[in-house]
Amino acid sequence: MCGKSVIGAVLMMTTAAAPADIQRTVEVRTSDVATFYRIYDAANGKPSADLLQREYIDEGTDGVRQFVPYRIISGEALAKEVGNNGSTYRQARSCMEALPAVKVKLQGAFQRLADLDPQATFPPVTILVGRNNSGGTTGKSGVLIGLEVACRSSWLQPDLADRLYHLIAHEYGHVEQSVALEEDSDNTTVLKQSLIEGVAELVAELISGQVSNIHLQTWTEGHSNDIGQRFLAEADNTDISDWLYSGVGTPEKPGDLGYWVGYRIAKAYYDKATDKRVALRNLLDLEDPKAILGDSGWQPGS
Repeated sequence: MCGKSVIGAVLMMTTAAAPADIQRTVEVRTSDVATFYRIYDAANGKPSADLLQREYIDEGTDGVRQFVPYRIISGEALAKEVGNNGSTYRQARSCMEALPAVKVKLQGAFQRLADLDPQATFPPVTILVGRNNSGGTTGKSGVLIGLEVACRSSWLQPDLADRLYHLIAHEYGHVEQSVALEEDSDNTTVLKQSLIEGVAELVAELISGQVSNIHLQTWTEGHSNDIGQRFLAEADNTDISDWLYSGVGTPEKPGDLGYWVGYRIAKAYYDKATDKRVALRNLLDLEDPKAILGDSGWQPGS
């Protein structure tokens, strides 16, 4: 069990921006986790819908409230999930013990991000407890991490501190992307959405040393040409469900392959460029996904 001193703390990280001696302070907020487990313990692991709604969601941080649409939904929905998957929520609390190590590792990642992209912003990271359906996203409150999903996602990095570190780095990739991509999210394609996720994976690799969805590296071995050919055939499809957000799958039939193909295209584009800062900004803005694909030189199997 994690001590209250870890759960209740707001962990502060500073990075020095590359162009100047500007100090950026990044908060890692964990107070919502403390609130959830206070309610959870008082109810002997069976918190009511009313308590979760009033004391966790309504009185929680902006991060929790931004996690409600499509994720937590309501106190009633959260209470039902906690009741159905008690072991997941018992396990999640112990995972907070990894946070101090994550804090130390993130200091270097944020410094590298400042070096790579002078336009980078550094909003807070809120770690919270969700409805067991989302490991991370971004919103107006910054990066939001669903602790219980990150904790159980053992197909990613086996070490929990590494897993949280690379996941937060991936979400920071999304933070740096153009706001226009979010505003135009209804008009997406397999290519565009895969590049959105793939660019975030590239950012994660550049600042943390590894992509978040590292399992896809081994799960796609020997199949990269077939996957790439199918991707090109379906790149303009507006139904992205065969490529993204439909579950992790299995080693024999992996899901979320758009993350991996998008990353391979983004990496090819970045590696080919002579001006890395311009290349990274082009990828983050993603004004013309087809031009990025063409200029990358990526081909199925590469």
